[in-house]
Amino acid sequence: MAEYHAEKAGLNFSIETKYYNELDIEGFSRMMKDPSYCYKFYWLEAIVQLISENRLVATYDEIINEMIANAWYSVLEFHIHLSGIWGDGTIKDNLERAVSKLSELSDLPANASKIEIKNAIAKFDRELHMEKQALTKNVPYKALSGFANKTGEHVSLDSSAGRMMAYYNKLSESDILLPYTFSSETGLCRKLTFSDAWVRMIKDNTVNILGWIQCEKVKWLQNNNPEVPGLIYKLAPLDEKMRKLAHVRKLWDGILDLHNINDVFTDDEIDKKKYDVDHFIPWSFVMNDELWNLMPMDSSLNSAKNNRLPNWDDFFLRFAKNQYIMYEMVHQKEGIRKLFEECYRDNLHSIWANRELYRKGNSDIEFFGILEKNMRPVYDSARRQGYDVWDKRFVD
Repeated sequence: MAEYHAEKAGLNFSIETKYYNELDIEGFSRMMKDPSYCYKFYWLEAIVQLISENRLVATYDEIINEMIANAWYSVLEFHIHLSGIWGDGTIKDNLERAVSKLSELSDLPANASKIEIKNAIAKFDRELHMEKQALTKNVPYKALSGFANKTGEHVSLDSSAGRMMAYYNKLSESDILLPYTFSSETGLCRKLTFSDAWVRMIKDNTVNILGWIQCEKVKWLQNNNPEVPGLIYKLAPLDEKMRKLAHVRKLWDGILDLHNINDVFTDDEIDKKKYDVDHFIPWSFVMNDELWNLMPMDSSLNSAKNNRLPNWDDFFLRFAKNQYIMYEMVHQKEGIRKLFEECYRDNLHSIWANRELYRKGNSDIEFFGILEKNMRPVYDSARRQGYDVWDKRFVD
């Protein structure tokens, strides 16, 4: 079957010629071009997901509910700003505001299921009306701008919403079939009717289209969150199995057999049978299991610390001292050295750590300095991104 490769149009998937002959694929590719706000990505993503569920008609309200649920994890679990913040610290993006407001109203955890999120949206629908209504002002018709002005009739893309919707409905009745048309209802009750031909194309290419949307979304979000590492992993809930701590656990087990280690937060001796390996800077920010950020800590405190940053002034030096004990034993004990080397595959990828931190010959002062020089900027970035600080008052 002949295929149309739409790379020049910005797509990263191939489409069978029969769809290219029938539909304006390049117009579709421009639906993600030059968005003013991030919710344009979530709008198309929600539509594709609804079509994949065999929906032929959907209200603005249903689409926006899908958008809120899809944005929940990035905003709350990973502290991503969808379109940045204003100079006074307020949130720019209406979708991000809707997610934050729902979180305050519902008290749902950041890792809530999609069903729980949608149930909460239904429960607090009235309270969310203003934020949801704001999301309907531009994106439903501006997402179609790539299809405009291809016939003899030209229209300003800055025309009123009513005029643009009427224009696109008329355009879709001509030779240029659009993915959806607009009903006459108003507000959140307005419906989109999805074109049969576009529904077939989207269903046949759902995985590739969603991958393309995610790629474009990541580029947008990374530009608006330049300090955030591993952003591509922060768009959806992640499998806890991604965490690779087995070899680090064996390393600390070996150290605890030979040397007393005090808990960073309580200063009490770690019990080998009652400790967890945890991240000093939260995993949800760094998105890795690098050895330089890991520590043994009392299992009973792990859930209390949760997704927060330890107070730097109170706890960093204790953390660094434990890291230095590990460092000394790696260079003094052959058995510990072997356990350390087993961490190379999963936990020792940072060039600075291998070349500077764990090289032989560092004094404790040199070691602390290298660790602080490289960790403090990451810590400060997480703080600016909105991660809360876990202070001494939580350890009582």
